[in-house]
Amino acid sequence: MKFPHLNNRGPAISAFIYLLILGSIFIIAYTGNLPPELSKIPFHDTIGHFILYGIATYLGHQALKRRQLNLWGNILPFWPVIFGVFTITEECLQSFSPVRTFSFKDMIASILGLLFGYWLAEKP
Repeated sequence: MKFPHLNNRGPAISAFIYLLILGSIFIIAYTGNLPPELSKIPFHDTIGHFILYGIATYLGHQALKRRQLNLWGNILPFWPVIFGVFTITEECLQSFSPVRTFSFKDMIASILGLLFGYWLAEKP
């Protein structure tokens, strides 16, 4: 059975579902309820930042059909820029949380994941 009216909504639906998953992970992390088994994986936090933010950038950029932003005469990709600002802000806000900590290493991993997700989304 085909659903032609959903064909062009696939990326948006995928991005929305992933947004719910990522939001859930944020809530779990900010309430201090991440599974302790994660700490058995070397560099789990850094790897997680890279992967989670890479997927979010890829899906978001695809869902928004690679929209661009004209910022002071510079054409920039809309979703990666907006998500990048969110990424840096969220990492800085962790310093105010009793269960989270600011990590420059995590911020770099998030930004590298973001750039990798953007690169993948731009590939034909």
